[in-house]
Amino acid sequence: MVSVNNNNAQPEEQPKEDKPSSLMEKIQQLGQTNVPQLSQDSKIHCLTIVGQIEGHLQLPPQNKTTKYEHLIPQIVAIEQNPKIEGVLVILNTVGGDVEAGLAISEMLAALSKPTVSLVLGGGHSIGVPIAVSCDHSYIAETATMTIHPIRLTGLVIGVPQTFEYLDKMQERVVNFVTKHSKISEENFKDLMFAKGNLTRDIGTNVIGSDAVTSGLIDSVGGVGDAMKKLNELIDANKEQNEGIIQ
Repeated sequence: MVSVNNNNAQPEEQPKEDKPSSLMEKIQQLGQTNVPQLSQDSKIHCLTIVGQIEGHLQLPPQNKTTKYEHLIPQIVAIEQNPKIEGVLVILNTVGGDVEAGLAISEMLAALSKPTVSLVLGGGHSIGVPIAVSCDHSYIAETATMTIHPIRLTGLVIGVPQTFEYLDKMQERVVNFVTKHSKISEENFKDLMFAKGNLTRDIGTNVIGSDAVTSGLIDSVGGVGDAMKKLNELIDANKEQNEGIIQ
């Protein structure tokens, strides 16, 4: 009996498990391809704030959200990473949780690195403090910003303390916006409590140049203008740091 040895026979390939790449994991988890720790190809990090800003309660899955627990570690990483010299914040948000929005605003305002914000489409409600928190703010010609009073959803206890709490929360927003922009407190409150501008609500919808005229936003512009301004701020920051060292 003759045995035949077939050397050309190929071993059966084991099926490989489909594991998502690190790039896909970043997109799924953070909605973007690069995170501050791995941003080696550029000195500028782009931080996008889109959809609804999610706070302590998880929103339904069909809502497009920006989760503050994702943004806060990124901002800390930006501050720690010496390779990142500036931050571009892109906004297209309908607003959302007040405390989460203010937390993001305070962190951006406290960054030691130059920051520029750009409102595209919309920077409504609590998106307004985030937009003005940066060193320089831009708004597209067709972009809008809705300014309205603070409101609560869900069960509200009808006692005077509830309204006092709302008033104090609103003052926090007003104080932050007036501190980080050129608009006065009186003008901002006039926009906030205006009647007739919004069909079913109290407040004002400012568009592009109107936001600049009121002093809320610094300039009308797009991505190119924002990048140019950010590079100027980065160069100025370098010169200042070099002067301190010398």
